[in-house]
Amino acid sequence: MEKKVLVVEDEPDIREAIIEALLEAGMSASGAENGAIGLETALAEHPDLILLDLIMPIMDGHEFLKKIRGDPWG
Repeated sequence: MEKKVLVVEDEPDIREAIIEALLEAGMSASGAENGAIGLETALAEHPDLILLDLIMPIMDGHEFLKKIRGDPWG
């Protein structure tokens, strides 16, 4: 079964490089440019792994973690 990875990173070049490496490794990968979009995506897609930047606009990684842990899935 293909593993799903969500990359939450505000720097587009870094986010795309990580996604490309994951795809080449045979995984399914998607990205989000900030914590708010990442949280929405994570709760909708339930990825197997989330790679999370801590310093981002709109919602930082720490706030993301608090919110996702408040959800039964998280």
